[in-house]
Amino acid sequence: MKLIGISILLLCAITYVNSLAVMSIDFGSEWMKIGIVSPGVPMEIALNKESKRKTPTIISYRDNIRTFGEDAQTVGIRFPKNSYQYLLDLLGKGINHPMVKLFQQRFPYYDLVEDSDRGTILFKHDDETYYSPEELIAQFLVKAREFAEQSAHQKIKECVITVPCYFNQVERKAVLQAAKLADLKVLQLINNHMAVALNYGIFRTKDFNETAQYIMFYDMGASATTASIVSLQNVKTKERGYVETHPQISVIGVGYDRTLGGLEIQIRLRDHLAKKFNEQKKTTNDVFKNPRAMAKLFKEAGRVKNVLSANNDHFAQIEGLLDEQDFRVQVTREDLENLCSDIFERVGNPVEQALRTAGLAMDVISQVVLVGAGTRVPKVQEALQKVVKQELAKNLNTDEAAALGAVYKAADLSTGFQVKKFITKDAVLFPVQIIFEREVEGDIKQVKRMLFGLMNPYPQKKIITFNKHVDDFLFNVNYADLDYLPAHEILNIGSVNLTEVSVKGVVNAMKKNSGENVESKGIKAHFTMDESGLLKLVNVEYVVEKTLTQEPEEEGTFSKLGSTISKLFSGEPDKKTKEEEAKEEEKPSGDESENKEEKKETTDQTNKTEEVRNTTESKGNTTKEATEQKEAKPKVVTVKEPLEASEKLLTINDMSNNQFSASQDKLKKLNDIEKEINRRATALNSLESFVIDLQTKLEEEEYSSACTEEEKTKILTACSEISEWLYEDGIDADANTYEEKLSELSTLTRDLHYRVFEHKERPEALAALHSMLNGSKNFLESARNLTKSNNPEKDVFTDVEIETLEKIIRETEEWRDKETEEQNKIEKHEPVKLTVKMISEKMAALDREVKYLVNKIKFWKPKKTEKSKDEKKNDDKKEGGEELDEKDIDGSGEKEETVEEPPTEEETEDIPETTTPEEDIEASKPSESDSHTEL
Repeated sequence: MKLIGISILLLCAITYVNSLAVMSIDFGSEWMKIGIVSPGVPMEIALNKESKRKTPTIISYRDNIRTFGEDAQTVGIRFPKNSYQYLLDLLGKGINHPMVKLFQQRFPYYDLVEDSDRGTILFKHDDETYYSPEELIAQFLVKAREFAEQSAHQKIKECVITVPCYFNQVERKAVLQAAKLADLKVLQLINNHMAVALNYGIFRTKDFNETAQYIMFYDMGASATTASIVSLQNVKTKERGYVETHPQISVIGVGYDRTLGGLEIQIRLRDHLAKKFNEQKKTTNDVFKNPRAMAKLFKEAGRVKNVLSANNDHFAQIEGLLDEQDFRVQVTREDLENLCSDIFERVGNPVEQALRTAGLAMDVISQVVLVGAGTRVPKVQEALQKVVKQELAKNLNTDEAAALGAVYKAADLSTGFQVKKFITKDAVLFPVQIIFEREVEGDIKQVKRMLFGLMNPYPQKKIITFNKHVDDFLFNVNYADLDYLPAHEILNIGSVNLTEVSVKGVVNAMKKNSGENVESKGIKAHFTMDESGLLKLVNVEYVVEKTLTQEPEEEGTFSKLGSTISKLFSGEPDKKTKEEEAKEEEKPSGDESENKEEKKETTDQTNKTEEVRNTTESKGNTTKEATEQKEAKPKVVTVKEPLEASEKLLTINDMSNNQFSASQDKLKKLNDIEKEINRRATALNSLESFVIDLQTKLEEEEYSSACTEEEKTKILTACSEISEWLYEDGIDADANTYEEKLSELSTLTRDLHYRVFEHKERPEALAALHSMLNGSKNFLESARNLTKSNNPEKDVFTDVEIETLEKIIRETEEWRDKETEEQNKIEKHEPVKLTVKMISEKMAALDREVKYLVNKIKFWKPKKTEKSKDEKKNDDKKEGGEELDEKDIDGSGEKEETVEEPPTEEETEDIPETTTPEEDIEASKPSESDSHTEL
């Protein structure tokens, strides 16, 4: 019942505008989850080919075959160098980045090289093939779309992708680059904590009010841990001209540790098992130097870690770990906790950091909600509870919350759905500032201006004004003070310098807009932080305010007087001149100072009219007022002169067009190879299945009786030849060869399958025809009573219509009996004479004739009988007590006639739909007490 209630809630929250489906991709370090929203499927997790709800983020290459997920894990055990995983932390980083160094330490068998063009890293697959992290992740995104399209049964182009909240500008751009390579339109990059909070909030909107509730989400994943504090409340907005109340989620505090997660625990357990194996001295070789053995230990460490989350001890065992030596050792939960004691001491650090950035105390947090698989470790929960000092909430799906929250946002952003509005405001985690140089008393001084401060909400726009620059200049966009972060984390962010902006054209803009009536408002740089957390420079412009003088038209006193008197008599209001209207169109809307000036001019114009009216009393006063009207009225106009602004990246370079095209070609070749492999496998399976199925069916009576011995021998021979070919020469054939063989065999057996089909379906078709004939006969017998010759009061049908129906029934019966008799005389292997199609055509002809009569009776209405003159007089006597004269019947001396009107739509709507002749005729039978037939 709970699941039904959730489905109903989501169906009410999401309205389908058209058939476009959208998806979300929760791409983590270890797992990938895909959410979809499509018509009739509100917020569901897409299944992979193994029908599982999450897919390991592992990709492997072996013998030109690319595999994903669990298949890639199997390949990775044997060939770990050709299997790539835990790629998320490598995006947008150079070869000397601390996170890259940590990755090489954890997985020493990968060959990482530097991309000299971009400053990033590349995986060296072989001497000719290199893969960047963006290219590898793009292939995962293509596979994610494939899973989503299979679940939604339609094409999907738009998506929302989750990213860790600590991703900087370079890392976010790298994710978008990977999505572009995958040919996906990213509606938004959404932080994991916001996606989780959105999924939490959409099911609890009834609990919101205008008072903010503070919830902490503690998320420990495979590679990182985050603690986020959000406020949930109802807010009032006036976006559409009237006040509306909507729920809102605002992120107000964030803390994180990007190396604290389940992967670190698994790595330590792997190394512990490796030491135990070396201590057993079953071989002289060191297990640490064998990549395949280390890959086996890594997989076993992950399994043991999960088991110890629910058990106190467990045995780790691997067959043929190294030099065909088996390995088995007992691991207790206490051993694991001792190995990771320093890790568990770091559990509370993200919580403390989140509270500091939010400026809150722990006692105002109403709930601490657990997210992520790492929070299932008992020691993690124990350490966390000591810090937060309250019960931990486990009322959220730790695996799927982010994917479901992100797909709700995708439905909101897409054009194919309308969802209940849920306002989301994320927060800036890394402050951004502007740095520029300015000359002060002959010295060059460096000036810093904060652009986006710590925990500023976004999306948001900001403007920086430069007031002292009179020539072209430069300014830098950098990260601001990051002292609130640990020292090692500042190194993980990478370069704090983002871009260098060069502004040109300042001198020309100032010369163009100079003069006594010009006031400079400075050079303004417009920035925006969009929904994805990306900082963008919109434009740079030089802004001045010009004071203009309005010159009134010269007009004589008597002309003004005549014009005013004319307006007074005609009742027309004062009309603005074309010049005034043109000037008003130049005014930008939304400026308060200009609106005030406009009101002032309107008031002045009214005063002018009053002054002109007084000219009829005093000629001297008229002359004075006319002089006042000629005085100039000042008008302030804002002028914005665009300036040329060019940005130079100071971090990792974006892909050039040539690099992007090369990556696209590389991925296209891989996709084409995979499609051809899948096509060949499908064709081979189809051919094998067809041969085996046909050989089995020919042993059955249904098929053997439908073909001659010669035909049967020919088919069996062909099947045997194909079977032998498949297991000898055909084992390496391509897809085209398999498809041609299948086509030849299908052509050979087409007649056999056709005869089997006819013999199987004919009895059901004849039974249906028999039933229709019986129903039509019953309808015919009842319809005979609704003709004028048999029942004058109910002349629904004509005699010709009855005869036509009778004729077609008789002819159909005669045709059925004749064709059935002829068909029964021939053998099943002979050509079919009575086909299912012929029977269907006869049924259709009979059905059309019956439906015509049924529709006629549905709209038939009896005519009212006209009363004689004597009957009308008698009726009038009974009602009025007097005998009316014939002329008084209608007041005109003419005989009143009754005209029957056709039934209206309201009268025919209540007539039930008739599906069978028996029901129709029953509905038309009158009861003994009725004087009219009621339909």
